[in-house]
Amino acid sequence: MRKIVFATNNAHKLLEIREILGSRFEVLSLSDIGCHDDIPEDFDTLEMNSHVKAAYIALKYGLDCFADDTGLEVDALDGEPGVHSARYAEGTDHDSQANMRKLLERLGDTPRRSARFRTVITLATVGHDPLRIDRYMQFVGIVEGDIAMQPRGSEGFGYDPVFVPQGYAESFAQLGDEVKNRISHRARAVQQLAAWLKTGAGE
Repeated sequence: MRKIVFATNNAHKLLEIREILGSRFEVLSLSDIGCHDDIPEDFDTLEMNSHVKAAYIALKYGLDCFADDTGLEVDALDGEPGVHSARYAEGTDHDSQANMRKLLERLGDTPRRSARFRTVITLATVGHDPLRIDRYMQFVGIVEGDIAMQPRGSEGFGYDPVFVPQGYAESFAQLGDEVKNRISHRARAVQQLAAWLKTGAGE
């Protein structure tokens, strides 16, 4: 079984990724490899944030690694919160309730509620020289939808209670993990990653 590091300690993300990739890969978290470093995530784009995380782990530990960064982009807010999604509410870090409150307050009762989740995954693979990255690949997953007027449902995490994916009447938090893992932005990016790995291109 091929080992690959997912640069996260987020239990929800880890479970989601493991279910999507299946049993062919042993997906390790940062804590599984003993990494407790504070890896910077303060760049201006999702692409750069995921690139830096994947490169840092691959170079330091000599292991193939992929990292993701996700942003919720709301049209009426000119793309906010975007790359700042996890820290949207001032003075917080990954406080989902505070982030959703700020988002709904900013939107108010505007009827223009179109939005999208965008996930960028960067894969960094190491070759024979563990001090050098052999290859970088990026995979992008997007799901379009709308922001609900108020949170709905108790499943999922982050902005899931307020995001209603296109073609559905329920939020991600109402649809549950089985449906979300099939249609979500992260699922779409991971499916591209998995397809690339499973074809042997990543061997």
